[in-house]
Amino acid sequence: MQAQINPLPIAGAEGRHFWDYEGKRYLDFSSQLVNLNLGHQHPALVAAIVEQAQTLCTIAPSLANDKRSELASLLAELTPGNLKMSFFTNGGAEANENAIKLARWYTGRHKIIARYRSYHGATAGAVTLTGDPRRWPAEPGLPGVVHMLDPYTYRCPAGHPEPCPVCSGGPHLEEILQYEGPHTVAAVILETVTGTNGVIVPPDGYLRSVREVCDRHGILLILDEVMVGFGRTGRWFACDHWDVTPDIMTVAKGINSGYVPLGAMIVSEPIAEWLHDKYLAGGLTYSGHPLACAAGVASIGVFREEKVVENAAAMGEVLAAELPKLAARHASVGDVRGLGLFWGLELVRDRATREPLVPFHATGEANTPMARLSKAAMARGLFLMTHFNMVMICPPLTITRAELDEGLAMLDEVLAVADEYIDQP
Repeated sequence: MQAQINPLPIAGAEGRHFWDYEGKRYLDFSSQLVNLNLGHQHPALVAAIVEQAQTLCTIAPSLANDKRSELASLLAELTPGNLKMSFFTNGGAEANENAIKLARWYTGRHKIIARYRSYHGATAGAVTLTGDPRRWPAEPGLPGVVHMLDPYTYRCPAGHPEPCPVCSGGPHLEEILQYEGPHTVAAVILETVTGTNGVIVPPDGYLRSVREVCDRHGILLILDEVMVGFGRTGRWFACDHWDVTPDIMTVAKGINSGYVPLGAMIVSEPIAEWLHDKYLAGGLTYSGHPLACAAGVASIGVFREEKVVENAAAMGEVLAAELPKLAARHASVGDVRGLGLFWGLELVRDRATREPLVPFHATGEANTPMARLSKAAMARGLFLMTHFNMVMICPPLTITRAELDEGLAMLDEVLAVADEYIDQP
């Protein structure tokens, strides 16, 4: 792909905007890679990094550091249920790698069940968990990974009968276990709300049903909140919407808005106690880096002082009201779904047949409609994330109503590009 890459050089950024060397400003409607929850150059985070750098730039993971300990304490306080102990990593993929390693060790079982529309990272184990085509070049991957279908109500693979075995969670999982043998399965790993592969919000009851099946068979539940944690869905963590606590939670991105690479695997009290006298070979040179942890501590302080989660919830209500109006004006929008400041528009050629605007995993000429749409957005000063036939609306959680309206107005203009491809009767 190198021949097709021509990245835009960026000169600077502040708040919800960044600008190029010609001075053109862009409204960041994707929080970069859905990680910049507090926006660009937040002064509290910058100051925390500077202060920590002047005190202690780095130290080995085997030695203690006050910011690392403080952040671990804050996470134990914020995370739901009995999630107690954090293992710091350099990002989300590494957190997921450690989660599956720990699940296998803790249970003595080897299989991991993930979903086809999952994305858990690009490292060897995490990309095997990933169900989408990003997995293909890495195959054969990690042995023992089994994929299940998703609660994708708009395109339910089971036809969405009532009740639906796939979209209600438990029945479909039970069938998978029947074939695989529950005694062989260590864990089920899920993105609490599916991210780039569709912004798929699980129906009410789904997570609870999966949790109950896991408990019945002694299987760990791992929730990947790398993208949706830290206020993205209008709650501190997406699982808070359904009052479900996993055995292991993985986080990154919004933990410190990506200012310095950081992730964490957070485990429940029983697992923490089990680990108390055991050696988990999972750390890397920069695990729990002081600069990253200092930014994490500062970030949680900003979330609380500036009521960032509350703002995400309030602006999410605006999107819940305005995006359906936007869809009504554009025949190319087949479905609107999301929570908080985490929304997706699924684009189609025909609302009746739900034919996608571009084919699954479209590349090259087949992806022209989405490529044109992205280019039109940039021309208007709107930075969007798109994937397959999806447009994601995921601005920084600090966005104002005026900025949200500005972005929606530009998006309204941009969707005219997709409308050109609507199949005419």
